[in-house]
Amino acid sequence: MMKLVDIIDRSLVKQLIPQREPIVMVDALYEYTETTITAGLTIADDNLCVSNGIMREVGLIEHMAQSVALHTGYQFYLRQEPAPVGYIGSIKKIDINGLPKVGDTIYTKVNILQEFMGVTLVELTTYCDEVIIASGSMKTVLAKEE
Repeated sequence: MMKLVDIIDRSLVKQLIPQREPIVMVDALYEYTETTITAGLTIADDNLCVSNGIMREVGLIEHMAQSVALHTGYQFYLRQEPAPVGYIGSIKKIDINGLPKVGDTIYTKVNILQEFMGVTLVELTTYCDEVIIASGSMKTVLAKEE
């Protein structure tokens, strides 16, 4: 069983991603390397993507994407540089096997397969109670500076 221990203060997590309330879908950083991250979220009843006590599929996908954004944000934070804004470039495939409920803590493991010129290809696996509830791959793209 993975022991979930924050590696940074939860209030800092929100500063490392471009999203703001009510669309923040990560609240914890558990593990970080140059090519991986494990990010978490405790599902609150006032979460924008919760309906009838269950987080909907769109919330899981957004959590996965924001986990990638957190990797980028933390990378820039460690270099003491402002993090760039990014967005989902494409979703190759997402399999959703279960939906978490209010009070559950989910965590996503991101494996960065390739980064090139602001485009990042990742594989993602999301867990709830040590059970895989979603997996897939996507590309994220950094917005060009103006």
